[in-house]
Amino acid sequence: MADYELKGSEQRLWALIEERTRAGADTRALDQRIWDLFGDEWAIMFTDLSGFSRQVEAFGIIHFLQVIFEKKRLLLPIVAAHDGVLIKVEADSFLIIFRRAERALECAVAMQQACQKVNHRRVPEEKVLLCVGIGFGKLLRIGDSDVFGKEVNAASKLGEDTAKADEILVTSAVRDAVGERTDLQFTDLGEAVPGSARNFKVVYPMS
Repeated sequence: MADYELKGSEQRLWALIEERTRAGADTRALDQRIWDLFGDEWAIMFTDLSGFSRQVEAFGIIHFLQVIFEKKRLLLPIVAAHDGVLIKVEADSFLIIFRRAERALECAVAMQQACQKVNHRRVPEEKVLLCVGIGFGKLLRIGDSDVFGKEVNAASKLGEDTAKADEILVTSAVRDAVGERTDLQFTDLGEAVPGSARNFKVVYPMS
């Protein structure tokens, strides 16, 4: 992409990355500049729909464009109410960031409960079967276009590949940040993912 097509944060980041590729570049100093400019602490949430690809094959893409539309209509107001920032929508997946791990987790529970409530009265192919993964820690945030970091990678793996319908999976960083709660329990997943060696399944009140 040409420099003139990039805006603000993206342009600055890729200019520094280009500088980093040059022979003799002081990569340590450049890395520090990048972290100083873009580094921050956020909770990261990835959501996915269980069985999406199989259901598209069975019922067609237009039907599931409708399911995606309904997912947005149902869940994005909940995200806004919990002060989440929607960074990216890719097919049936959301990437959302929150300032605090507690707010991300509370939002995830509210989202799952909202899905379960509407699913009670729907036929199987119209249900919104939500999977959620959450990470927390230092990352590179490039404006409102993207985020990068090991907790981003972990949340993505948990939400998009590991979690099943109705599940909320979190990294140990989320578990530590949230602390003890009377309304939730954390069970060790017994599975490492890229970016997080220890992860947990959240046991929450279902709708």
